[in-house]
Amino acid sequence: MTTTITEDALLKRRRVRAVLAGGLVLGVGAAVTLAAWNDSEFATGAFASGHFDLRGSTDGTTFADHSAAATAATLGFTVNPTNLSPTDVVYAPFAVALDEGTTYDADVTLSLSSVTGDLNAVTYEVLRSEDFGCDGSTSGESLVPAGTPLDAELGDVGFTLARPSGTGTGTGPDTHLSPVNLCFKVTAGQISQGATGTAGWEFAAGSLP
Repeated sequence: MTTTITEDALLKRRRVRAVLAGGLVLGVGAAVTLAAWNDSEFATGAFASGHFDLRGSTDGTTFADHSAAATAATLGFTVNPTNLSPTDVVYAPFAVALDEGTTYDADVTLSLSSVTGDLNAVTYEVLRSEDFGCDGSTSGESLVPAGTPLDAELGDVGFTLARPSGTGTGTGPDTHLSPVNLCFKVTAGQISQGATGTAGWEFAAGSLP
């Protein structure tokens, strides 16, 4: 039997094919969009300040904070410095170091912080010694030259101080520090009877890059 397809039926079939074709085109376009890949990278930074603390020691072993004139460390002179006679020489060791948490090296400047009384005849010298200790046989780099008046303003006197290279070793409270050892040599000269006075020094440390 022969089926006759009317013109209207042919037109509907063409429309359906056109829609399907359009659907295929849309389907292909959607597939390309879904196949596009995306990726991201993130970076973050953590920031904190370092630590910087200068300490002093009168025994070369235990270092403490003496950050104000009112809490200054008292130098331990080998001979009573309050009973001097002409030409007497007294010695006192001192050491400075950066504490274990310090993360920078330091540039240290030594200056006279205070002087009182009548000590015109008294002179002194400051040596940088290899080991802690101070007596007549101590030698080393002269930071303040011998014969400097006790009340003299100091010029450019200083040294570099290294931060600790590690943590405590267990053989002593501060044996892991990198101290600079100093020796104060004070000469009475032709001091007068009844003369009294005091002198103080400041070690001012600034961090290095």
